[in-house]
Amino acid sequence: MTLADVFGSHLDLVKAAVLGLVEGLTEFLPVSSTGHLLLMERFIGWSDDAFGKSFTVLIQLGAILALLTIYFTRLWNLALNMFTSWPAARFVIGVLLAFLPAAVIGALAYSVIKSVLFDVRIVCVALIVGGFILLLIDRMNLQATRHDATEFPLWMYLGIGLIQCLSMIPGVSRSGATIVGAMLFGADRRSAAEFSFWLAMPTMVGAFAFEAYKSRSELAHGPILPIAVGFIASFIFGWIVVKTFLRFVQRHSFAVFAWWRILLGSAGLFAIYFR
Repeated sequence: MTLADVFGSHLDLVKAAVLGLVEGLTEFLPVSSTGHLLLMERFIGWSDDAFGKSFTVLIQLGAILALLTIYFTRLWNLALNMFTSWPAARFVIGVLLAFLPAAVIGALAYSVIKSVLFDVRIVCVALIVGGFILLLIDRMNLQATRHDATEFPLWMYLGIGLIQCLSMIPGVSRSGATIVGAMLFGADRRSAAEFSFWLAMPTMVGAFAFEAYKSRSELAHGPILPIAVGFIASFIFGWIVVKTFLRFVQRHSFAVFAWWRILLGSAGLFAIYFR
């Protein structure tokens, strides 16, 4: 094995940084990180698989750690109180209820999802449809009755979890499905977005653990430096998004994300059929 195999070329580092940046920026926004990465692979030729399965797994870990570091104090307090305080225990139960449908369906349908749904045309259509749904949610002027993500009723947590399963279609967006589901059940924009963060923790950790287990034989053989660059970029930009997204949705609609989805999906379809 040469040094180039271990550390990668300069272009590899640029690719790794850009892919990590895209993962970090899009993972927690309602725009679909998987959709963006698949479109980059199709139209630019930059695939995270170019660095091996370890790269795909570890840049996602960077985004997960960004979220966990920001929520560390709240997670610690929740862990300390969940056995002595019913509100804390009830919220933990609620998050697990929301996580359960995706865990079951994801494990049972993993091969079908990967082999059938990871199609760039499906991604583009899902981006466009999801964009129009976000615009519709803004125009519906829903009357929010729930303002604290930790106090949703248990049935609402389960309902949000069922809607989150739609995000197994690449291009739908896990955070987008979660936010829309929560708002349809009566949450305001901020609490819906915050619960998408809480639900991301078990969902992303579970997906990471599953992918890491399946790729365990390859994790030690990827190029070190590109993986490190992608991981750091994903962590930094994921951290920025988590720190700023809640303030943004408190003051603004989802229109910017909706129109980005519509334009990106339309451009993708145009490129597929008319380029």
